[in-house]
Amino acid sequence: MPPLRRCPTPLRSAWLAAALLGLALPTWAQAPQPTPGLTVVNFGGASGIAQKKAYFDAYEKATGTPVTQVEYHGEQAPIQAMVQAGRVTWDVVEVEGPDLHRGCPAGLFEHLDWSQLGAQADFMPEAIHPCGVGSFVWATVLAYDADKLKHAPQGWSDFWDVQRYPGKRSLRKGARYNLEFALMADGVPPGDVYRVLQTAQGTDRAFNKLSALKAHIRWWEDGDLPAQLLASGDVTMSSAFSGRIHAAQHAGQHLQITWSGNISDLDFWAMPKGGRNAQAALQFIALASSAQAQAAYARHIAYGPTNTRALTLLEVKVLEQLPTAPANSKNALWFDAAFWAQHGAALEQRFGAWLAQ
Repeated sequence: MPPLRRCPTPLRSAWLAAALLGLALPTWAQAPQPTPGLTVVNFGGASGIAQKKAYFDAYEKATGTPVTQVEYHGEQAPIQAMVQAGRVTWDVVEVEGPDLHRGCPAGLFEHLDWSQLGAQADFMPEAIHPCGVGSFVWATVLAYDADKLKHAPQGWSDFWDVQRYPGKRSLRKGARYNLEFALMADGVPPGDVYRVLQTAQGTDRAFNKLSALKAHIRWWEDGDLPAQLLASGDVTMSSAFSGRIHAAQHAGQHLQITWSGNISDLDFWAMPKGGRNAQAALQFIALASSAQAQAAYARHIAYGPTNTRALTLLEVKVLEQLPTAPANSKNALWFDAAFWAQHGAALEQRFGAWLAQ
């Protein structure tokens, strides 16, 4: 990788130096704030706690600007309503790939000035987007409680096997990810999933496979719920965000991950169009995208950095827990955000009708 390149302006250099060293900015270098404070929206839970430690606290210390954290479940309706009304109160939002791919051309998000964010060569290609910066690599995995299962499930076919593994299962409410899991459970190799899912027959096949398990499913929306359901014994297995399971392990729960067939994906930092603190928001994203800050985040929760320079700063024991570790990504499916941006609305509508049946 080439050396990290930064915008050479005095403001940029002074701000980054102060931010990364945890120092206060000199008065002349502080960007003016149209309104006090910065509002950052994320998915909360263990990831939100890690972001506070790695990003929010460092930003507040470097700039003197307080950060208000707002939690959501990825709903795009509030962003659309704010932008259309011209009353945007969210400055930075963590969004999933398909929402960014749809929202950017629709005018929901600002186009970012990458010259203020760092060298694009330092980031994995999937993290670079006109309206967003990949914030971390995460995975949706098969999780289970090792104290309650005699045999570890090997993949999604075992997740669907209610004879060998009786009990309820839990899945995230929605078509996204579940259609892919259903096809893998039905024998489709990860590399062929999207080729099959693009066809009408493949979509029918995925919904039929979901229907076979429907009576055994408990749906979740809050990312912390799978670990809670597993720990309480309410479900036998669950799809889950890998980092949330690692957090539960650190809290003493004997939960385990089956990495085979996991779906790896990115979340992005984005700025809603017309935000009141555009320059401060861009500065926050620059800090959160730096190698040092992303390495700090990965130490607090097992999600992979998108800034590849951060990997050189991490200890082996941390690297081994990340979705990007060779052993964990060996049989993974990389989430196709472009596919879901194109087909997601129709598939989610069909899922809603299927769920109501």
